[in-house]
Amino acid sequence: MAKRILSTVLLWAIVGGALWYFRTTGAAVLVTLISVLTLVEFYRLLAGAGLAPFDRLGTVLGGLITLAPWLEQRFGLSTAHLLPLCVIVFSVRILGERNPHNRVEALAGTLFGLVYVALMLQYFVRIIIGNPAQPAQGLVLFLWLVAVAKFCDVGALLTGLACGRHRMSPEISPKKTWEGAAGGVVISMGIGALVAWLGREVLPAGFTPLIAALIAAPIALVAIVSDLIESIIKRRAAIKDSGGIIPGIGGMFDVSDSLILTAPLGYVLFSLVR
Repeated sequence: MAKRILSTVLLWAIVGGALWYFRTTGAAVLVTLISVLTLVEFYRLLAGAGLAPFDRLGTVLGGLITLAPWLEQRFGLSTAHLLPLCVIVFSVRILGERNPHNRVEALAGTLFGLVYVALMLQYFVRIIIGNPAQPAQGLVLFLWLVAVAKFCDVGALLTGLACGRHRMSPEISPKKTWEGAAGGVVISMGIGALVAWLGREVLPAGFTPLIAALIAAPIALVAIVSDLIESIIKRRAAIKDSGGIIPGIGGMFDVSDSLILTAPLGYVLFSLVR
């Protein structure tokens, strides 16, 4: 537990430092790095499950997909057709680089990684660069969304340890309980309200602490689902942790799992608040 706490503090320090010193560019690069490291572990899990994805090129292209909105805004590069181009590239590659029995799996696994990890995390970059006239707003919204999703994990863990009785999904993640999930949602709502109040000077006028708390609830619920999806993938690959680069936590996928589905949901919900 001590290693987990220390690693969590260090990760938050890295996020805060990137946002404080390097602003929008630092945040976009940080999200891309998270996407790339997650994809490396994601493809390793798929390989363990026998899907044989094109991991190296897939990881490189995945990084470009995640960073695409920033590249388009900063340099005027057209990236709208990057994902369809990937479909073409990997469709050609499976003709001669995979065995007949796993060609479909190789193509499906590679493209699923690009969509599920790279494209979904791209929405964090969209949030970060969303308001060029007020760059601090995108940074605070990004920080708000990450805090709401990750503190749901913390709230669920602590509540589950204190009073968890009813298992949520024993076949997927035996330690998760309905009581823990409820505690995680409540904690997320509180964190959402607090961060909205602290960032009230730069956030949209309609993003009040009350609205922030209400928005935090569905995001927390989706964060729980996102976490369970990673558990399903790990069980299919018969691997406990996606990696070991973060002491006490595991791999980058173990950190980003709850962020993957929340990124596009947060982007959509933010667009409704003015």
